[in-house]
Amino acid sequence: MNLNEYKKAVEQLNLYSYHYYVLDNPITTDEVYDKLYHEVLEYEEAHKADILKNSPTQRVGDVVSEGFSKASHLSRMWSLEDIFDTDGLQKWLTKTYKLDENISFYCEPKYDGASLNLIYENGELFQAITRGDGEIGELITQNVKTIRSVPLTIEHKNKIEIRGEVVIYKDEFAKINQARVKNAEAVFANPRNAAAGSLRQLDSSITASRNLVFLPYGVGENTLEHKLLSQKMEYIYSLGFKRPPIRSTCKDFYEIEAVYQEMNKNRDNYPMMLDGMVIKVDEIAAQIDMGHTVKNPRFSVAYKFPAVEKITTVKKIILQVGRTGVVTPVAIVKPTNIDGVIVERATLHNFDEIDRKDIRLNDKVIILRSGDVIPKIIKVLTHERDGSEVEYKRPTECPVCKSELLDEGVLLKCQNLTCEARVINSIIYFASKPCLNIDGLGVKIVEALFESGLVKSVVDLFDLTLDKLLMLEGFKAKKAQNLLYALEKAKRCEYWRFVNSLGIEHIGEVASKTLSANFGSGFMDATKEQIISCDGVGEEMAESVLEFVRVNRDTILRLQDILKPLEPLQKEEAKDNIFKGKSVVLTGSMSESRDKIKEMLESLGAKVVSSVSKKTDFVIYGEDAGSKYDKAMDLGVECLNEEEMRGKIEQT
Repeated sequence: MNLNEYKKAVEQLNLYSYHYYVLDNPITTDEVYDKLYHEVLEYEEAHKADILKNSPTQRVGDVVSEGFSKASHLSRMWSLEDIFDTDGLQKWLTKTYKLDENISFYCEPKYDGASLNLIYENGELFQAITRGDGEIGELITQNVKTIRSVPLTIEHKNKIEIRGEVVIYKDEFAKINQARVKNAEAVFANPRNAAAGSLRQLDSSITASRNLVFLPYGVGENTLEHKLLSQKMEYIYSLGFKRPPIRSTCKDFYEIEAVYQEMNKNRDNYPMMLDGMVIKVDEIAAQIDMGHTVKNPRFSVAYKFPAVEKITTVKKIILQVGRTGVVTPVAIVKPTNIDGVIVERATLHNFDEIDRKDIRLNDKVIILRSGDVIPKIIKVLTHERDGSEVEYKRPTECPVCKSELLDEGVLLKCQNLTCEARVINSIIYFASKPCLNIDGLGVKIVEALFESGLVKSVVDLFDLTLDKLLMLEGFKAKKAQNLLYALEKAKRCEYWRFVNSLGIEHIGEVASKTLSANFGSGFMDATKEQIISCDGVGEEMAESVLEFVRVNRDTILRLQDILKPLEPLQKEEAKDNIFKGKSVVLTGSMSESRDKIKEMLESLGAKVVSSVSKKTDFVIYGEDAGSKYDKAMDLGVECLNEEEMRGKIEQT
């Protein structure tokens, strides 16, 4: 790199930083930025007289916005030196051991969010300040008070600065972007930008709606007397702050590397985004002795994870048809190595996303790979367009059976039940436990039946005979007889199971029971107004039922004639009890199967649903209750263990 190349690189880095920190609209990946940053740093180390004052290496934090008043940190907030591999770790350790050999290390996640400094005085939250330039940041106390994981008061009475990262959990991030799409707003590129943008809202009610999470990672000015950082952080957590999903104290290179590998392996299982691991000297006295360089602490380093975001090119868009007939577009991209995996496809979710992001063939895009799932396109680099890009036109017919597609705006659907692409998955769903519960119709058997030509639709299952099955490889008399018996046993099923087995888009077990209870076999002739009038059934669900019946009426009638499902009996209304008319969620292991407990609660007039929301009345939990219980506690939903549930039933 010569002087002119260096000046251009600094200008490019500043452009990247402006889009990332000021506009919350990144135009490149972390990997591209880090590579160019380290090239600039290498040049500056060799040509100190050439260092530009606006070089990003001379800055500790991000740009201070003028939208909020400014406030000073009590002590400086430092940025960390980055390392990327075992060689970098060994070099940092060698350098650190020269300063002090008798040290251990504290390792914790490096969260991918927005840094925040909390100042408490007399046990009360006094100020909340963004990182800013490391010395002065934006005063956003009112916004931060809306974050539930930030205690408004703590037991510690002396003045203290608690530093941490504000993040948005991955599932919440998806919900926020879905809402922004509905409101025709630009979506956030990633949870980090969503967190930063949410913190800097002038309207604190918007911040409150985003479900931000504060995760502490350190302490600034304080009067604590702990000798180890690990002890100090344990004290901070005890004040009412969230603990990290993983942390560890380590003695040497090997233990540090083992924790890093574990964290990297499990990174996709954590609720928040991580981009690495922070390593700090655990002994506080040693930290003080080691001090800082101009911009970094000598006692700490950020061990970054391999890049999961890369720039690639969209070559073409292909179509996939799922069980329910939803046609999903998939981008075929230029083969790209992400964290050791060659990526050639990226999900586009739906056609609305193509329109919203204005994705075109030959576009350069940023793709994000999260674990082993198919990567997704998170941003189109429109500034890279050269005129060769071609707009994509929405299809009007199924790519497999060529039947007309139902266009719902966001989704396109093939409603043809006999479409080859739908058949295998439709049969598997048809035979599943919540539907007709046909034992013996697993994936491999269904595939064998389909490939042999014996079964080309759900209806064909009931034309199977012993002679036909014995022609198939791997089928012996007993296995064939068992399958035929299971098919016969599926007849005379409850009517809601029949409705559920059809696989109507948006219609699951709860909605199937509602349609069955209200209409029975008459659901096929119900009007939109009649369907919408049912409790819990919305307009989109009603449209889906009407369209499905219109396309598949003959098939439904044939199946109904074969299966002869039982029309629902008029149930006696449940007596008044605490669960009647209430929304209930079950989670964890109990003394009986959840299906039996569900049946019991439904007999009491309860509506048993699968997910927790603000509308949930009760969560009944057993052993190993998971995220549903945690979410219920966060939302203030009443939680009952099995014993408490049975006690309340006995009281009625």
